[in-house]
Amino acid sequence: MKNICKIAWQLSLLLMLLLPASVWARSDFQQWLDDFRPVAGQQGVRKSTWEKAFEGIAEVDAQVLEKANYQPEFTTKIWDYLDGRVNPISISRGQLMDQVHGQTLTAVAQKFGVKRSILLAIWSMESNYGAVLEQPDRLHYVPQALATLAFADPKRKKFGRTQLVAALKILQAGDVGVDQFSGSWAGAMGHTQFIPTSYLAYGVDMDGNGRRDIWNSIPDALATAANLLHKNGWRSGKSWGYEVILPAGGAALEGQTKLLSEWQQLGFSRPGGRDFPRPGEKAVLKLLVGEEGPGFLMMRNFFVLKRYNNADAYALGVGLLADRLAGYPGMAQQWPRPPGSLNAEEKIELQKLLQKRGYYQGEIDGNPGKGTRAAIAEFQKRAGAEPDGVPTKSVLLKLRQ
Repeated sequence: MKNICKIAWQLSLLLMLLLPASVWARSDFQQWLDDFRPVAGQQGVRKSTWEKAFEGIAEVDAQVLEKANYQPEFTTKIWDYLDGRVNPISISRGQLMDQVHGQTLTAVAQKFGVKRSILLAIWSMESNYGAVLEQPDRLHYVPQALATLAFADPKRKKFGRTQLVAALKILQAGDVGVDQFSGSWAGAMGHTQFIPTSYLAYGVDMDGNGRRDIWNSIPDALATAANLLHKNGWRSGKSWGYEVILPAGGAALEGQTKLLSEWQQLGFSRPGGRDFPRPGEKAVLKLLVGEEGPGFLMMRNFFVLKRYNNADAYALGVGLLADRLAGYPGMAQQWPRPPGSLNAEEKIELQKLLQKRGYYQGEIDGNPGKGTRAAIAEFQKRAGAEPDGVPTKSVLLKLRQ
């Protein structure tokens, strides 16, 4: 039954993407907007706010429906996910941002008890330190995006309706204007990517100008992120967790909670033989790729990070990047990558070499997406190889020649 429903949803999505929106938008989507307007009104959204938000909007945002089916935290191998987010580029940019916005980071950290390195890591993970906000092709008009989900995505119908009402209340409060009301396909907004309900719950006017402006005010954006963590139980001065080396048979204990001292007695150790600073604290054993990969003892702050994004890969990425920004070394153990695959540094080198040879004009970010793969395929084609576009060590070696 689940497979039948999935196929039906995929067919309906395909139909929506293939047909011009004008064929069905007025009769279906516009009717949905007309029907939902009084529902929003019952929850405090004024008619004038609604009209301002949807003036000139008569069809869904088809790109929202495409992106809704792809979430890298859950679909990408964890080493590829982390390579694109914890690498020399994100670290160097974070160190620069730490210098440029030092006073703001100090003030926010002192007020909410969240380390500046954690705030920088979230800022990086969410919007590449704000760079995403300068890329119009990656942004969506928030009311239209959320209305699209509420109308056309069965899995996110409730989410879309709830977030749409919250978004309209943000507009109504004057925190943002229609011209700047942009966000992700799911309505995540600003430098630190808050969905509307979370914005209403945790938004902070840190710069004191009377508006909670996470789109333009870095103090507001970072303080809003810190406030979310603080109100969800962030433990000031404590770690998110530790990479650990498993003893023989240790994988059988995955998911169990014990004191760090108990884990140590069972043979779990930190790379380099370092001690656990607070052996009396509890931690959960997580093996994100099974016993073939590294283990982690996750503490309370790791699960608070998941209140931001409920994916282990995301919370681990924030923790690892924060550690590097704070001056600590990176992971000691290796992920079980397929033979011939590239690590983070090699992916950056690959992009640079492709760019140098004129095959690639995109951003050097260590995250080989469609543009990088197309460039690889073109290079392979001209070299007489099978143009599969896969970033491998053999391709890198040929580019080095």
